[in-house]
Amino acid sequence: MLAALSLLPSITSSIVAGSQPGTVSNITIFTPPSNYTIPRTLYARTLLLNQNCEHDNVLLATWENYSLELPYFPIFRSTDLGQTWMEFSRVIDQVNGWGLRYQPFLYELPQAIGKFPAGTILLAGNSIPADLSQTQIDLYASPDKGKTWKFVSHVAHGGRAIPNNGETPVWEPFIMMWQGKIIVYYSDQRDPAHGQKLVHQVSSDLLTWEDPVDDVAYSTYDFRPGMTVVAKMPFKQYVMTYEFWGAPEASFAVYYRISTDPTNFNASVGRPLIATDGTVPTSSPYVVWSSAGGPLGTLVVSSGSGPQVYLNHVLGAPGAWTKVDTPESTSYTRSLRVMPNENDILIVGGGVLSGTNNSVTAATIDIAPVAPSLAKCGGS
Repeated sequence: MLAALSLLPSITSSIVAGSQPGTVSNITIFTPPSNYTIPRTLYARTLLLNQNCEHDNVLLATWENYSLELPYFPIFRSTDLGQTWMEFSRVIDQVNGWGLRYQPFLYELPQAIGKFPAGTILLAGNSIPADLSQTQIDLYASPDKGKTWKFVSHVAHGGRAIPNNGETPVWEPFIMMWQGKIIVYYSDQRDPAHGQKLVHQVSSDLLTWEDPVDDVAYSTYDFRPGMTVVAKMPFKQYVMTYEFWGAPEASFAVYYRISTDPTNFNASVGRPLIATDGTVPTSSPYVVWSSAGGPLGTLVVSSGSGPQVYLNHVLGAPGAWTKVDTPESTSYTRSLRVMPNENDILIVGGGVLSGTNNSVTAATIDIAPVAPSLAKCGGS
């Protein structure tokens, strides 16, 4: 799970003069007070609400929050596509008494599932006591676009929150809907045959969960794939990125797999992401696909080893990854978000491991030279 990252200074807050909605640079979403425990903030995630007039241009953000209180996940809200932010709510542990400590993830239901209507906001995260003796991936839901939250279900329970082989925690949930069911992907150390592997569980009602299914499980015990992120591409294809301790290219090298079945990545081939200049990005990757940038769109991958992102315009073909600079500084597991103008990719970071000056920051990059026309509510 964890990789050693260089400590880089946080960026300061300013808005680019003349910037268009959805284009932000050097935005500080949250600066933690000085009494926060180091690393203060980490592991930032965002959600762009479905564009339906009422909720146009609304973003939510959350992160690991190292305040002196029982840990919770803050929910900050922007109504101008990320240029300004305010605290909107807090997701608080309602069942364990441990707090919500690590690895939050936000998702909006595109269609109803069980008793939960389309538009329900989900948050999965790791509830962990102060002594780190247990890990529990829990699911919460908001019926009102992130204002109030209610516990829904326990997804997976594991042992101590220590990222060492031989320990048994569960880590790093990622949510996606497929064929009317919800998939929660996560890293799993509970199998005695694997130091760590990637698995998923499926639910048709968000209340009960099928047994775990392997997504990436190497035969060598010491190997540690981690930090699943999945994106949908054209032609009914899905891409999964993960970090891979054990890769021959580099420690925690960024790897990816492509499959037409997002519940069967374990049958696909894992490939290292190697840029055309020879760079092998490492640790905490995140991937999205945008329809902008070419006839097959663009895959965009971030990693924890630098401020750059990696673009691929041919659906993940090896040898076609280009490294592109960004204005957003290096963070441990930066998140990516495709904006309404799909040229724009929002990058949000929560800082680096053990960072003494971490804050939550954001910037966008333009991955295509010509912006597409955007449909407006009430007319074209």
